[in-house]
Amino acid sequence: MDAGAKLSERDVCTKFITPALVAAGWDVQTQIREEVGFTKGRIIVRGRLVTRGKAKRADYVLYYKHLPLALIEAKDQTHAAGDGMQQALGYANTLDIPYVFSSNGKGFQFHDRSGVSVPLEQSLSMNEFPSPNELWSRYRSWKGLQPAQESTVLQAYYEDGSGKEPRYYQRNAINAAVEAIAKGQNRILLVMATGTGKTYTAFQIIWRLWKAGQKKRILFLADRNVLVDQTMVNDFRPFGPAMAKLSTASKTIERADGTEIELTLALDKRRRIDPAYEIYLGLYQAITGPEERQKLFREFSPDFFDLIVIDECHRGSAAEDSAWREILEYFGNATQIGLTATPKETEYVSNIHYFGEPVYTYSLKQGISDGFLAPYKVIKVHLDVDVQGYRPKSGETDKHGYLIDDRLYNEKDFDRTLVIDERTQRVAKWISDYLKQSGDRFQKTIVFCVDTEHAARMRQALINENADLVKQNARYVMRITGDDSEGAAQLGNFIDPESTHPVIVTTSRLLSTGVDAQTCRLIVLDREVGSMTEFKQIVGRGTRVHEDTHKYYFTLVDFRKATNHFADPDFDGEPVQIYQPTEYDPPVPPDDVPLDDEGTPLPPTPTDEETVVDQPPPTTPPPGVDDGQPRKFYVKQRPVTVVLERVEYLDESGKLVTESLRDYSRNAIRRHFTSLDTFLRRWREAERKESVIAELAEEGLLLEPLQEEVGKDLDPFDLICHIAFDQPPLSRRERADNVTKRDVFTKYGPQARAVLEALLAKYRDEGVVGDLDNVRVLEIPPFNAMGTPLQLIKPFGSKAGFERAVHELQNALYASNTQQESA
Repeated sequence: MDAGAKLSERDVCTKFITPALVAAGWDVQTQIREEVGFTKGRIIVRGRLVTRGKAKRADYVLYYKHLPLALIEAKDQTHAAGDGMQQALGYANTLDIPYVFSSNGKGFQFHDRSGVSVPLEQSLSMNEFPSPNELWSRYRSWKGLQPAQESTVLQAYYEDGSGKEPRYYQRNAINAAVEAIAKGQNRILLVMATGTGKTYTAFQIIWRLWKAGQKKRILFLADRNVLVDQTMVNDFRPFGPAMAKLSTASKTIERADGTEIELTLALDKRRRIDPAYEIYLGLYQAITGPEERQKLFREFSPDFFDLIVIDECHRGSAAEDSAWREILEYFGNATQIGLTATPKETEYVSNIHYFGEPVYTYSLKQGISDGFLAPYKVIKVHLDVDVQGYRPKSGETDKHGYLIDDRLYNEKDFDRTLVIDERTQRVAKWISDYLKQSGDRFQKTIVFCVDTEHAARMRQALINENADLVKQNARYVMRITGDDSEGAAQLGNFIDPESTHPVIVTTSRLLSTGVDAQTCRLIVLDREVGSMTEFKQIVGRGTRVHEDTHKYYFTLVDFRKATNHFADPDFDGEPVQIYQPTEYDPPVPPDDVPLDDEGTPLPPTPTDEETVVDQPPPTTPPPGVDDGQPRKFYVKQRPVTVVLERVEYLDESGKLVTESLRDYSRNAIRRHFTSLDTFLRRWREAERKESVIAELAEEGLLLEPLQEEVGKDLDPFDLICHIAFDQPPLSRRERADNVTKRDVFTKYGPQARAVLEALLAKYRDEGVVGDLDNVRVLEIPPFNAMGTPLQLIKPFGSKAGFERAVHELQNALYASNTQQESA
């Protein structure tokens, strides 16, 4: 083996690869970035275990302006130049980088992902690395960019000096949209999971197009006032005086950093528009309406805007009779970008038909895998009445004297056509017990109910279950629905991470979409969710990671089998157009009509978007009289019990599995160490045993929670062997006693033996493995009473002698097991 073979991967980068790049004309300060991390590491949840897997990192990414053009994977010189290529290709595919290299410092292997080069993959010497202009010329030719388009594609991102830059998937989305628009595409669809920063992505797209002079008048549309306001004071703030809101209501908004901003308005009190601004933000309900005088957007000329961005476009922009569609068609010559986490694809509506295939998609599954989104665990709760159904006795009447229709009622009927108060109370008790057992009764919680009346009853039941905390603060439990002004006024406090109340909110549909509930940790489904679009939106209420409050996952509790959607291939699949509308299509129903499992609209029920006045039934109706009017039946007292609970977690492939921490740990260890012999060999050869434990931690496996699960105070070595390979464990005392019996310290003098015996006692009592050879252990009891570290090391001859003796001690501790390998 030559001297170069001893060079580490980092040495190869410093001594060979970077100099080769500089010689090829790449600038170290502006074009070469080393050790570029682009994921955060998947968050893993199993019981009490919450940890992160290993983040992904590219050795080199090379940029032309801001555009990532090339990726290099480095290997030490015990590897061939091309040994890193497969790993590099995986990274390049994720980062959307066309030119891929692998190198060991002796040469480069080059792969052209654009498919233009012949041959597709080839070897290069160290002085043949292409220059920035060479790669840019290849890229420009491959993409067919004209000079005018080139300037737009290379327009820089906005930078505020804080070092914040787009995450890799945001960069991919921005580049894809800007390039498509530069090349003349006028309908753009971006599909990005909730919590991945769609608004920030939209800002950077607008900024680059605006600064490049490609788009000069821009309209940003949303369907919630809070979304418009927060967008103006946060992500869109750099537009400054060029930006205004299409509103007459002056408002001061407090930003996350505590500063206050007064929104600039583009309308005067007479609703006349000031055309002097370049960036307009508006609530679509505020600029259109059923009557012609309400259609404020017509005050602009049809060609006034040349770019329109529609946030949450699944909420109706593709429906031909929707208000948004009317606005889009009026400004039909403008480029239009639709943003959504859930493209609307039903028998009635198709986003893809209107906008075209997405230019970029970043899914919930990918966001969780990368560690940018919070994973979830699912608890499925089955109540006896849901499993068995409810059938009234012959002639049975409800609380109000109405004759209950004689049929079998099931969970689809409960709280929609038949109410069992005890069922509501049982659900409320389960939620409250769960919060109490978790040790944190202030977890932000959303309970989704069938309708506003059900949400009111659930609120009352939760109040009674949590009377102690409600007495301290009446806002502990609140109903937030469209017909409850008191509750709706608390929406801002619920989603504010700094506000402690409300804690538990009951709702129907108001919170199912577009609400940024960053700290929501518990979502309860006590209603069916027939629409896949709505189900994805509900899941999205919990997917934001909030590290300041240590929120890394959320729990989804399902009483109505709504989480069966997770098993549907369409859940988090690639967006595909499933319906091609024609001029003969039936009328499109309103966007938020609830659908059954087959996608058929359910009968109308009150929604949170409407003001509902519940008419109480007569107090003394004649028993048995049926006036033919549809009504809810309120069943008299009936006990309800929980018959089954099942906890499911996400596995590595994004599937829900019923798996204990013990099962998960066993599988994780055996993936890393394929056999007991492999583990024993690695443990024996590791100079520092904690390096083996660190390897498992990088895979997302922490031993402390597993220790608690097993319930035995085992050495990490025994814990791993026992859990993963079914080996009978020894206690630390048994291991220490075996070393004493073998009298392995006989070759040392009395002073050195005393130190080693004290180390052995420390292992027996405290289980210390990794720090035994760290001389600093000699500074603490009982060693500091035996002498100074220098005095204690002297009998071993040197520090190296002390470390060698400790390694022999460690080998002796595990000798009985590691000898199994040779046996």
